[in-house]
Amino acid sequence: MLKKPPGKRENFISEKIDRQLLDFKSGVDFVILFFKEFSFKTLVWSEFVHQCYQIGLKSLGLISLTGFVTGLVFTQQSRPSLLDFGAESWLPSLVSIAIVRALAALVTAIIAAGKVGSNIGAELGSMRVTEQIDAMEVSAVRPFNFLVITRVLACTISIPILSFYTAAVALAGSFINVYVNEQTNLRAFLFDAFDSITFLDLGSSLIKAILFGFTIGMVSCYSGYNASKGTIGVGKAANTSVVRSIFLIFIIEIFVVQVTNSFR
Repeated sequence: MLKKPPGKRENFISEKIDRQLLDFKSGVDFVILFFKEFSFKTLVWSEFVHQCYQIGLKSLGLISLTGFVTGLVFTQQSRPSLLDFGAESWLPSLVSIAIVRALAALVTAIIAAGKVGSNIGAELGSMRVTEQIDAMEVSAVRPFNFLVITRVLACTISIPILSFYTAAVALAGSFINVYVNEQTNLRAFLFDAFDSITFLDLGSSLIKAILFGFTIGMVSCYSGYNASKGTIGVGKAANTSVVRSIFLIFIIEIFVVQVTNSFR
């Protein structure tokens, strides 16, 4: 009996799977190349400091507003549930645990993926399309060290710092809400908030933030550095940077939470 030849749909699915597998392998090779090329001796410190400024300081305004609103809204939404059980005094502890364990790092990473990730993807994609990266290679400049390593390292360092800053701003927003409704003073609020926080909470939050920062930097640099020719490739690189970064952020969040809970 003759076997029916594959149709257009089967060929399309097969080709799409092959492209995804090839893209995944290329991404793994990109990460391996990063660790092979990374060295503090060859790091371009001026570009690294500039990227820390672009990623860290220029994001403070958006991070401050987002963190403050997160703490304020989360406190307001949690109060009715605790009031039903007569446990409104637990509100500072509940909010601090939620912010330190999950919200601070997660919110910061998502904001950074949208702001920083798209910027890096579009910037490197534009340089690839206009052949600036090729020109750097011809002029004996190592573009991977200058463009990729500095940005990935800056993201890896800046995102954890921004995460703890987000936690502080979110707790400030929470305190204002608690003070307006329960007239709790700052000393009592901080005592209740930090009494429930452990070193495991701080450590897991730090590890997550480092992984988030590394992921955002690596995915964004990979998308821009390997952008296709043409202006469409620049937009695709920026979009891919954001989508893939956010997807991997949630994967990392799930993995770290499972590991952390095994130690509790």
